[in-house]
Amino acid sequence: MTHRENYIRNTTFNNPAWMPISIHCNLASLIEYKGELEDVIVKYPEYFGPFQKGSIDYSVYGDGKCSRREKDAWGYVWNYTYHGLEGFVTDHPLDTWNKFDTYTPPDANEWMDRGGRIDWNAVKENLRKQKEMGVLTSGYLVHGFLFLRLQYLRGFENVMVDMFDEEPKLFELIEMIDKENLKIVRHYCDAKVDLMEVPEDLGSENSMVISRDMFLKYIMPSYKKITSLCRENGVLTAIHSDGYIVDIMEDLISVGMDIINPQDLCNGIENIKRLLKGKCCIRLDLDRAKITPYANRNEIFNLIEYEIKELGSEKGGLEFIYGIYPPTPPDAVAYVCEAFKKYERYWFD
Repeated sequence: MTHRENYIRNTTFNNPAWMPISIHCNLASLIEYKGELEDVIVKYPEYFGPFQKGSIDYSVYGDGKCSRREKDAWGYVWNYTYHGLEGFVTDHPLDTWNKFDTYTPPDANEWMDRGGRIDWNAVKENLRKQKEMGVLTSGYLVHGFLFLRLQYLRGFENVMVDMFDEEPKLFELIEMIDKENLKIVRHYCDAKVDLMEVPEDLGSENSMVISRDMFLKYIMPSYKKITSLCRENGVLTAIHSDGYIVDIMEDLISVGMDIINPQDLCNGIENIKRLLKGKCCIRLDLDRAKITPYANRNEIFNLIEYEIKELGSEKGGLEFIYGIYPPTPPDAVAYVCEAFKKYERYWFD
């Protein structure tokens, strides 16, 4: 069974042979630990993908700190302070609604958010080659494609006031954003990808950033447009969100998300089990803040074993993703990999 076949079987509860696992190592961690972390990465290519030890010239990054600004195609400015870590946004182009009538968004047929022009013919040709090789193919919206983008354009406090006041122009702005996002989704549907990734951040550590009522009013209709287009074209849809999203998990299912990617500890395994297990594929985001950066081997093994036993099944429906960020040491990363290797076929042997 190929990786692609197994992944789709797992997502659709059709008896996969193993549990899909993907680990992503942030550049900031590699800058901090260099060869020690590279040794772990090359030992587990099935989780990290191909990587050549010694391929990174760390001398260009110094101590990892940087000071760089980049203007987004939408007009706001990204500020970076550390290589590998996401920046923060300033210079909101719609900080007052007086600027809205003259504002023009970037055409997603021509421009990426960051990185300049996009050649969709080249993107589709690359996806065609991947499909010929039997590789799982995915399309992507940019992280923060709607809820965060509203904040980037207007500023956080302005968006909160807009939602509370039911500002009419906010609905117009959402429609403008939807138009560009759907262009991207259509391109990937035309390419007949297997999976469409739609990443947002809707939660804080202990609560939603906005109420469920506000989510249903302002955000969910846009999600429905995306999932409907994907389903019409036989494309699976995966939603990511950092933070607490317990309040809207059932809504994400009802809107048509095939895969939901919650963080484990801030949402609670019991809540995830109660609300999601068997109803959609769970892409569990393994803790990267409270336990794995600081725990010993037994504690890491116990966490992963517990989550797999509680959320998995012989039919599938559970996958894992793990992001490595400072200060997680190489030993802890190795323990996570060892635990995944031990339990990835727990439900299937």
